[in-house]
Amino acid sequence: MGVNCGECKFGYFGANCAERRESVRRNIFQLSVTERQKLISYLNLAKNTISPDYVIVTGTYEQMNNGENPMFADISVYDLFVWMHYYVSRDALLGGANNVWTNIDFAHESAAFLPWHRVYLLLWEHEIRKLTGDFNFTIPYWDWRDAQDCEVCTDELMGGRSPLNSNLISPASVFSSWKVICTQPEDYNRREVLCNGAGEGPLLRNPGNHDRRRVSRLPTTADVEFVVSLTDYETDPMDRTANMSFRNVLEGFASPETGRAVQGQSTMHNALHVFMNGSMSSVQGSANDPIFLLHHAFIDSIFEQWLRRHQPPRTHYPATNAPIGHNDGYYMVPFIPLYRNGEYFLSTKDLGYEYAYLLDPGQRFVQEFLSPYLEQARQIWQWLVGAGILGALVAGIVAASVALVCRKRRRQKKKRASAYGERQPLLNSSEESSTSYQTTL
Repeated sequence: MGVNCGECKFGYFGANCAERRESVRRNIFQLSVTERQKLISYLNLAKNTISPDYVIVTGTYEQMNNGENPMFADISVYDLFVWMHYYVSRDALLGGANNVWTNIDFAHESAAFLPWHRVYLLLWEHEIRKLTGDFNFTIPYWDWRDAQDCEVCTDELMGGRSPLNSNLISPASVFSSWKVICTQPEDYNRREVLCNGAGEGPLLRNPGNHDRRRVSRLPTTADVEFVVSLTDYETDPMDRTANMSFRNVLEGFASPETGRAVQGQSTMHNALHVFMNGSMSSVQGSANDPIFLLHHAFIDSIFEQWLRRHQPPRTHYPATNAPIGHNDGYYMVPFIPLYRNGEYFLSTKDLGYEYAYLLDPGQRFVQEFLSPYLEQARQIWQWLVGAGILGALVAGIVAASVALVCRKRRRQKKKRASAYGERQPLLNSSEESSTSYQTTL
């Protein structure tokens, strides 16, 4: 992987990175039709464009003969981020048959879950902007509170259900042609290899047909409010068994009603992954589904709600004793350039972005209601101007036609009057004709 060290920090733009700008992530259902189509086209472009800046490693250090035989491969912009999510959560190969360390994950089940995914989304957003040249692009979110089904699973958005196979995406959606990568971790472990980015089959999704014993319902507004009310970001032992931990409840290993860790059930963040019942339901391959981005953008917004309500200092984030990779000073795997976990335990405002539903009421009205209409007007203003000009021309022609008809009718009346002997009054000054005037009918 390579990186341009001259690129701007998050939230800064321009040739010299001197322009400070705040981007706004919006509800996907508040996007205009044109904006939704643009989102889907950007996703598909990223899926089918080789990254000009990054490659992925396809062999272990031992397989590369201690680095003497480099093993790398090109990868698309979208699949790069699928691979990174796989890599950060994959099992560690320790050498030798079945010699695998499974109890390791640098981005889940502990404190770094939220900061890591925050940086992940910022990097993904940044790569899409570079690819498309659209530096106003932001990832939309899906507000799934109180949802009864997969509201974004339509052909106009993330793809509906195929009528031919309920596990596949509708052929009317571009996502039906996508191939997934990094979905066979057990096979990689058995063969002692890394995911090489090769396609492994179609994108799978069958929302709602999941194990109801594990996920009985999707999260509610009350669930989110309870989670945000918790005061401790992390509690001992700082893993999936932690009680009354904001991070653990939001990640979905604890109850959003009691705050206590639960076994055999998935709540909050985890519940959505299980509910999708497909590619998104396994940790290492979950980013194959583009719904992953909408879902994690909303999770990030809940993290932001908690930060604004409690305003914790950085010292609130664990500096020691967290599982490997999760302490404050640890670098996030596998991002380049390097980012520390604790550096992203801060508000989105410091990182140059905002969520529409967290804005002040006036700003929210502009972003969620006024902006879509203005965008639609901008897209069709040429047609509106043309229609106005055409309407003026038609009105002018009609008015001219009416005027001509009226003038013609007046002339016809005069002609008829002359035919019956009508005379104009005559003023006669002679004494013999002292009458003022006479009209002969």
